Amino acid sequence: MSRFRTTCPQCGAPVEYAWSSSVQTTCDYCKSILVRHDIDVERVGKAADLPVDVSPIQIRTEGIFENRAFTVAGRILYQWDGGGWNEWHLMFQDGQSGWLSDAQAEYFVSFAAKAPPKLPASHELNRGDQFEFEGRAYEVTVITPASYFAVEGELPFEYWDKNRVVFADLRTPAGHFATIDYSENPPLLFLGRAVEFDELRLKNLREFEGW
Repeated sequence: MSRFRTTCPQCGAPVEYAWSSSVQTTCDYCKSILVRHDIDVERVGKAADLPVDVSPIQIRTEGIFENRAFTVAGRILYQWDGGGWNEWHLMFQDGQSGWLSDAQAEYFVSFAAKAPPKLPASHELNRGDQFEFEGRAYEVTVITPASYFAVEGELPFEYWDKNRVVFADLRTPAGHFATIDYSENPPLLFLGRAVEFDELRLKNLREFEGW
C-alpha cells in the first residue's frame, strides 16, 4: 500500500488514494468521480446516489482468499432486468488486484486474465458455447445485458461513462468461473471460482439493525 493524498478539484475536500495502482476514486464529500494522472487529479463526473444495498460487504471490508489477505477498495454497481449486483474491487497485500462478484448471495472471486485474440462479439455468443482458457474447458451459462449504475471507492482503471454492457458467464463442472466482459473492445477476460461467504472470513462488514 502506498498512499497518495490530494484535494478534490471540485470541493477542496481531502482525497486519499490508499493504493498506488488505483487510477480512479470518488470524493467522500461531493461524490465527484476523480481520475488520477500521475500527481494531478481530474474531475470527470459525479457518482450516482447509491441504491439501498442489502450486501454486508462495504469499502474497507477485509478478508482472506486462498490464504491471501485482501481489502475491499472500491466497487462498480450494475443493474439488469432481474435486479442488480456489485463488483467489489479487491486489493491484496501483495499488490494484486482482483474482483468479488456479489449477486443475490452468490459470490465469485476472479482476476484479469489474458484473453484469446479472437473472442466472438457479444451478438455472436450463445449459451452452451464452449471455450478453453488456461487448459480448462468452460461453457457459456448466462449472457447478461446490464446497465452501469454507479461507482464507489478506488478502481484500477478509469470507469465512469459506461452505458449498456454485456457480460457472458462461463462455468466448468469443477466450479471454476469465467466472465467475458464486453465493456471494452477487445473484450476482457476474468477467471476465478465460486466461493462460500464464510470461506472469505470477512470482517469490518456492514451492520444491519437486528443483527
